[in-house]
Amino acid sequence: MNTELQPAPDATAPRERAEATPHPTTGEQHSVDANRPPASAVRLARRVGLLYLVIAVFGGFAMAVRVSVYKPDDAAATAANLVSHATLVRLSFAADLVQNLVWLVMAVTLYRLFAHAGRTVARALVIFIAVSAAIASLNMVNQLGALLVATNDSYRSAFGVDGANALVLLLMDLQHYGYLIAQLGWLWLFALGVLGYRSGMFPRWLSFLLMLGTVCYVIDALTRFLAPSFADTSAAIFLVPEIVCEVALLAYLLIKGVRTPPSTGPSPATG
Repeated sequence: MNTELQPAPDATAPRERAEATPHPTTGEQHSVDANRPPASAVRLARRVGLLYLVIAVFGGFAMAVRVSVYKPDDAAATAANLVSHATLVRLSFAADLVQNLVWLVMAVTLYRLFAHAGRTVARALVIFIAVSAAIASLNMVNQLGALLVATNDSYRSAFGVDGANALVLLLMDLQHYGYLIAQLGWLWLFALGVLGYRSGMFPRWLSFLLMLGTVCYVIDALTRFLAPSFADTSAAIFLVPEIVCEVALLAYLLIKGVRTPPSTGPSPATG
């Protein structure tokens, strides 16, 4: 069996035999676990898919709530929305924190699955996710601060109604732009596309789609910072490829898992 496409060995699993094999593209040495058949790579990939599904559900819920209450340039409406939907906003806050924690677990699982295709790129993937998740988690403080100001009368007494509303909008604005900063860390999708292409575990169309989606995310975020007047245009242009690349990745992981090389010899023992 062609072992160069096998997933990285599980350090916690017993090993009967391992050998060092250079990757044909990177030349890096990596250990190949003879006890890990292709089926285990598929199971690991589907585990990634389930984690990614949790991230999509929790993150999608949090974003939907955030978009519904945040009204740019309208401090009074934003503050009123936070007051009337305070419980929902708190739930979205918790959902965002949970999905960031799950994201970190997914990063480690992806490393196990693709490290054999290039440990440097696989480590970069983990770093991109860790940095992005950290920024996103810290950024949630802005949303919590806006909720506290909106729902606590002491702030209205101190700053006045208009002043408190302005502070609420400022904190939500900071949360919005903090989310865009975290979005720049989504270079992990590009690294995943590279690893999927190198290993052959993703079809080429999916690997290139992930790379394209990453470019769209980065250009969209930079456009919103550098040319705010084109923010709506940027969103209209890049939203579709961004969604398509992530939905395609999620569907492929859940349904197919990963591609595995055809067997050219006796299957390794699995017992």
